[in-house]
Amino acid sequence: MQSPHVAVPASAFNDKMTPTTLAPSYQDGLRTNGITNGVAKSGNGSGGFETTTAPAAVPLLNNPTTTSATLPAPRALPEICFTLRRKLLGLLEEQTDDSVLRGVQEQVRISMGVIEKAICMYRPEELSIAYNGGKDCLVLLILLLACLPISGSTTVKSTQEQGLPELSPQKQPPPPTSKSPNSAPPKTLQAIYIAPPDPFPEVEDFVTTSTIEYDLDLTRYALPMRPALEAYLSERPTVKAVFMGTRRTDPHSEFLEHFSPTDKGWPQFMRVNPVIDWHYTEIWTFIRHLQIPFCCLYDRGYSSLGGVSNTRPNPALKIEGDGFRPAYELVRDEQERLGRDK
Repeated sequence: MQSPHVAVPASAFNDKMTPTTLAPSYQDGLRTNGITNGVAKSGNGSGGFETTTAPAAVPLLNNPTTTSATLPAPRALPEICFTLRRKLLGLLEEQTDDSVLRGVQEQVRISMGVIEKAICMYRPEELSIAYNGGKDCLVLLILLLACLPISGSTTVKSTQEQGLPELSPQKQPPPPTSKSPNSAPPKTLQAIYIAPPDPFPEVEDFVTTSTIEYDLDLTRYALPMRPALEAYLSERPTVKAVFMGTRRTDPHSEFLEHFSPTDKGWPQFMRVNPVIDWHYTEIWTFIRHLQIPFCCLYDRGYSSLGGVSNTRPNPALKIEGDGFRPAYELVRDEQERLGRDK
């Protein structure tokens, strides 16, 4: 019987790849050679458990000008964090009359304060992120990587060494310092991906490529949420807190706080919800303003991603004839899940 989960540690890829020439949606249906459900299959006599191998190239499908583009080896985690930190600093320092962008700046400050507090509360091995390639957890991932401590890296100078201000906003918990027991730069970022029974190939592809791009130590489970979490905590017993991309408009999330323990009867850990109060338009303004690559399904009118059987393009984005406007043109929070079955 095939194992229901697949570990995708960053270190398993000998020649990891970082997209450098892709359009923001990674073109249209990007695939990795030899990879199925996020990893290359390899018979190993262990009951079908799937292991990872180094993909040789990533072709850009449906791109008439590209036939066999390859992606170079990715940067180390400290460099990734440093680059994203500079981007967020630029966003926060930007002067604008755009009310939506000002709202995003405020949300970023609040979210970074929550993330920095969690980093002070938990050691690196006690933290993980729930990541499924969707827009909300993508925003969370960028924020988290930008907040991770990078001082002590041998390849990237610290924020202070580069003459950059710290990210911590006023009246928010300070970032870890050299005096904090939890300030050591993490070697990798643990992540869990709980896939639906019928995932979109485009989502699986994006999870695979972004896992490589952001150097995640990702474990994929093809199980319902509760047993998947139980299995993950059994295999990663050091994990005490999980960053979630939950927003208040998500089902059963209206009463969540930035720090909310799991409910009784569920695997016990602290849910950290840095983007809980973000609005739909703020999510997309952040992604597009910083030019963060995202799953190509959003360009086709999907505003909320689940499985193939319960997810359709959002009818509020339908245009005359045959087609849909992109997800980022939707404005109202209450219309976000119109393409999802109840």
